[in-house]
Amino acid sequence: MMRSMYSGVSGLQVHQVKMDTIGNNIANVNTVGFKASKVTFSEVFAQTIKGAGAPQEGRGGTNPQQVGLGAGLGAISVQHTKGSTQRTDNPTDIMIDGNGFFVVSADATAQNKFYTRAGNFSLDKLGYLVNPNGYKLLDSDGVAIRINKSETKNATASTTAELTGNLNFNYDAAEDFQADNSIYTTTLDVYDSVGNVSTIDIKFGEKITSNPATPVPPATASTSYRSVEFSNPNATTIGNLQAPPMPDGGTGTSLFAEFDSNGNFVRLVNNGTIAGGYMTAVSAATVGPLTITSPGAEPISIGIDNSLFSGLTHYAQTTDAKATSIDGNSAGALDSFAISSSGEVVGTFTNGERKTLAIIGLADFDNAPGLMKVGGNLYTDTPNSGVPKFGEPGTGSFGALTPGALEMSNVDLSQEFTDMITTQRGFQANSRVITTTDEMLQELVNLKR
Repeated sequence: MMRSMYSGVSGLQVHQVKMDTIGNNIANVNTVGFKASKVTFSEVFAQTIKGAGAPQEGRGGTNPQQVGLGAGLGAISVQHTKGSTQRTDNPTDIMIDGNGFFVVSADATAQNKFYTRAGNFSLDKLGYLVNPNGYKLLDSDGVAIRINKSETKNATASTTAELTGNLNFNYDAAEDFQADNSIYTTTLDVYDSVGNVSTIDIKFGEKITSNPATPVPPATASTSYRSVEFSNPNATTIGNLQAPPMPDGGTGTSLFAEFDSNGNFVRLVNNGTIAGGYMTAVSAATVGPLTITSPGAEPISIGIDNSLFSGLTHYAQTTDAKATSIDGNSAGALDSFAISSSGEVVGTFTNGERKTLAIIGLADFDNAPGLMKVGGNLYTDTPNSGVPKFGEPGTGSFGALTPGALEMSNVDLSQEFTDMITTQRGFQANSRVITTTDEMLQELVNLKR
């Protein structure tokens, strides 16, 4: 039988495999995270009719004479180029912008791991992030990520606070004063150990300056003061913190905030002596905590010291001073969550607090085309893919995440249709080789007639 017929058959076979691959690529043109495959051919082997001859005795050398025996599959390789981005705004849809694969598992102990670029995850009834086949997404420690909607945040007691903003230096007109002789009041909400909130009123009185002739050391003639009151119905005060602002000529243990000539806070003072509208004597204040009793809970204790007032200024501009609690909060339940570009699953609780619930893990391989497809947009490692390297998004060679988006297929339809045409013509040409060889054999058989 003529060798060309077998060559034509091998050509039909490899072109059929290539057409199968093209058909699969086109079928998955809209499959999330799909990676197209590419087929390459190789010559099978050649039959040597005559070997090569070396030059000798004046004669030139001769080349070998060989007849090829058809084509075979060189490789079917997966193209791990990045696909296009599809925005979905679904918080559980995630795209890897760069290298890496999501790690998923269907085992209770996550021993058998699979890898995927498809980030179309959703929550099951237990709060696990799963893919459409129910495989759980793993975190950077290899543990299934669970978002427990029943999780709560414990109440925490307030211990520190801060005053920020400005007190108007010129805020002393008659119409500015309230009935209690204060010019400005701000409030501070603090929490006890079970989450009950208490409100502390912080009142500032009139401006008093240092006596230009005899400034209070270490103050200068340009130093200014504002009296401060703290009040709460359940407060246990230290000294006379709740005393009203002192009138001209009075003395007492009221608290004052001292400011320098640039309007910056300097320190807290008390035991002030006022004469002739000037501050003539003060002492550096050592106040201690302001304690609020809270039945059934631990008392609230807020430190009253220089650090509390360090963010306060005394400029000739709008008054906008406010007090905020640095720590302390009421109890809260998990309300929502979001995924960051670094893979952090951050939960937001009803009390406004935030907590990192998990960090999504990624895997990368030295030779990603060496992975084996196992269906369902999943891959498994092979001896030629290399051992998986695990890490967090945005670190090392791992790409960052894009939440609310999906990586689509990397199939190039224009290239696939072009390959389809050349594959069809190649198949057609090989079939012609077979029919032509058959005609030649028929002529050979007809010689007997």
